[in-house]
Amino acid sequence: MKKIIGLIIAFGLSLYAKGDLYIFDVDNAKETITPAVIAKALTSNGFSIALNNDMTTPFKKQFQKSDFKIFTLMTIYEPKLDDKLVKKYPLAGVFIPKGIGIYQHNNENTLRVSVLTSDAEAKIIGIENNDLLKSIESKVLKSLNRALPGAKQRISEDSLKENRNLVTLYEYQLDGADWEDAKGEVKMNLEGAFAPRGFIMPASMDYDADVFQGDDSNNPFDFYETYSICKLPVIYTVAKSRPEASAFAPCTTIVYKKKDEDKIVIGFPAVYNWMSSAKVQDKEAQAVLMKAQKDFEAILKEVTE
Repeated sequence: MKKIIGLIIAFGLSLYAKGDLYIFDVDNAKETITPAVIAKALTSNGFSIALNNDMTTPFKKQFQKSDFKIFTLMTIYEPKLDDKLVKKYPLAGVFIPKGIGIYQHNNENTLRVSVLTSDAEAKIIGIENNDLLKSIESKVLKSLNRALPGAKQRISEDSLKENRNLVTLYEYQLDGADWEDAKGEVKMNLEGAFAPRGFIMPASMDYDADVFQGDDSNNPFDFYETYSICKLPVIYTVAKSRPEASAFAPCTTIVYKKKDEDKIVIGFPAVYNWMSSAKVQDKEAQAVLMKAQKDFEAILKEVTE
């Protein structure tokens, strides 16, 4: 029988002030630095690009304007390191793929790139920072410095204190039922619930096909999949005051079952991360974020009931 477990308590809590984002500032008056240039530097350093979406066109189509000449949501993964990471810390899948925000305001010559620090990622998934997270971070920074010659690298403003759960998780208890049948039902219900509440799913990933390294004997999961989910009004509204929050978009939703567990886990990084790490204090931006959190929780409740 299906049974809702509900919101799992406590994972990393942002109780201290520290900047959570790396931000690169680089002169781009000649507009020679593009998302394609950044993607090339990343792929040449072992990363795969899961998503490389220009948002200026959707902004103009839905809101009749864009404050940016460049606003791109890019997601990346490094199969060898990410495989080791998610085997050890399944919740790390909320950063597989991980987001990179690329943006340049209209009438400005400076292009900016934002990406989470490994300390921030560790905080969000509730672990100590470690060599795996730091190795991925080092490769990302090396790639970005290669793509952005002359860029100034800085840490964002101190994050806001946050004591709410930074990862929202639900469990679907199998109670001995066939996990493959349950997986199909969960996926169908989950994917069918996104659009009615205004969510878009621009990409998805299968751990076995895209990340897993090795043979079946060292695969701890019966399945592990991630969905990149976004809501255009959220991204557009938040970007007005805090475009660096684009490092969190699209949100990566995890759906997995470990071989030694009788449950399917579904989760996503809560919007409280946007507000804390990107210091989102604009009331309109906070309102759309909180609505997105409420809507997404409602979806997961329906799926796990």
